[in-house]
Amino acid sequence: MTNPATERRSSEQRVTKQRLAVNAALETVDDFVTAQELHRWLVDEGDKVSLATVYRLLLSMAEDGLVDVLRNNEGEAMYRQCVIEHHHHHLVCSKCGKAVEVEAPAVEKWAARVAQENGFTEPTHTVEIYGLCPSCSAAKAADAKA
Repeated sequence: MTNPATERRSSEQRVTKQRLAVNAALETVDDFVTAQELHRWLVDEGDKVSLATVYRLLLSMAEDGLVDVLRNNEGEAMYRQCVIEHHHHHLVCSKCGKAVEVEAPAVEKWAARVAQENGFTEPTHTVEIYGLCPSCSAAKAADAKA
């Protein structure tokens, strides 16, 4: 398996200790995290990396398609290492933040058709579906019965 931190895509980023640390940290989380949360975790683990460097690395990794980016309810960017390497979408739990990557060919066809019908070329889009994950749904149902 290849190491996403050392794989080079569109930008030619140097592989630094900080980049490797950010990548390793992202490998340990299943859900989306903010740059501040990731920075705090890195510092707690003893890594010497500034918050500005974490932001810069995450932006670079997002541009290279190595991490997914979502916005939370406050509009803050949240990051997670990509599992699916090509264009995809997410189901996101609005309570706990759990995210599942999904492919949606019907959405792709719809976006292309709508763009073409309106004379647009080279369409891109982002689709995120928010709701409650099975665990949060079950907890909500249990609370309602209590």
